[in-house]
Parts: sequence; structure tokens; C-alpha cells
Amino acid sequence: MKSIIYVYLVLVTASVFGQSPAGFIEEAKTFQEELNATYMNPDSTILSKRQLKKFSGLKFYPIDLKFRVSATFKRTQNAIPFQMELSSGRTREYVQYGLLTFELEEQQFELPIYQNTYYRDHPEEEYGNSLFLPFTDYTSGDGSYGGGRYIDFVIEDIEDNHLLIDFNRAYNPYCAYTTGYNCPIPPEANDLKFRIEAGVKDFDGKY
Repeated sequence: MKSIIYVYLVLVTASVFGQSPAGFIEEAKTFQEELNATYMNPDSTILSKRQLKKFSGLKFYPIDLKFRVSATFKRTQNAIPFQMELSSGRTREYVQYGLLTFELEEQQFELPIYQNTYYRDHPEEEYGNSLFLPFTDYTSGDGSYGGGRYIDFVIEDIEDNHLLIDFNRAYNPYCAYTTGYNCPIPPEANDLKFRIEAGVKDFDGKY
């Protein structure tokens, strides 16, 4: 799934700031359709055969342009790598790449965005320019997956110290669907005191 998300990000990076609202909506629809196709395809899904038989598609909040925000980006200087907790009890090393500041309904929020230190040290690899934005919010466990959701970016998405965050592209970690994966747990600093009613909803295994 990550490769599909990565290719999608590369394709849209150059034009996102100049699109019309209709273009934004179509872009979010395309992302959601491709995410759905990944889970419905027996060759790429992580769902069990039993789950797949009952699976008719992921559930999403209605696409809402309110949740597509332009965030001010500030690069974090001399950031110290840290161990981000995983759902398995293990950890994985990340470093804060920068801090995003944005507004929703006249409220200001901040979210750190991270880089896996392995990819930082190996920029020549496929995901060498990838950035990771995990978050929880007031829907976590009340409409969306309790363990939080993710949005992926590439460094080139940052233009003139701004990054366009589209919460309509928020997706669940694999742990929302099955066991056996090491899913990063969003740090406390990435807990939004707001209901992000956008992106994928929780998975109950019954659809």
C-alpha cells in the first residue's frame, strides 16, 4: 500500500496549490478509490480471506474542503532522533523534520512531522524523501481508529515553507485491520484537540 500512496504523492506534488475546489475533491476521491482498490485486490490486500469475502470497501467521512489546510512549515534544526513507540511494544527511530502550524475553524494547531532516520540516511532509496504525519484527534475511538491515522508526504511537497495537509487522505495503519504489524503510535504532540471528520473511518470487519 505504501508504494501506491508514494506514487500518488509524487504525481500530485507539482500542482496541488493551483487546483480548483473541484480538482481538490477529485484528487481526494482518486486517493480513496486507489486505497480501496488496494484492500479489495487479493494480490495486495492485508485482509484475511474471511475478511475479504465480506469486504465491500472502506468507509470514509464525506470529503470536506474544510479539512484541506495550508500549513506553515518550520524546519526543526538539530533535532535529536527518538524512538517512536509501535503497537507491538517495540520502537522505531524517527526524527522531527519540522513543525506544521495551521488553522481550523479559527483555532490554531501545531503538528510535528517526522522522518524515518533510515530513509534520512539513505536518500537514494525508494522512500528516501518520505515524511510521516501521524495524528490522533477527538474522533479516535469514536468514529475513526483509536490508534490514530496517518498522512504521508514527500519532502518536495513543501513549497515556500508551506505544506498542504489534506485530512481527506488520512488512512489507517495496518493494525486497524489485522494483527502482526508494527504500527507507529502517534506521539502525544500529535494529538489534535479537534474532530477531524475526514479521511478513512474505523474498520469493524463487518463490511
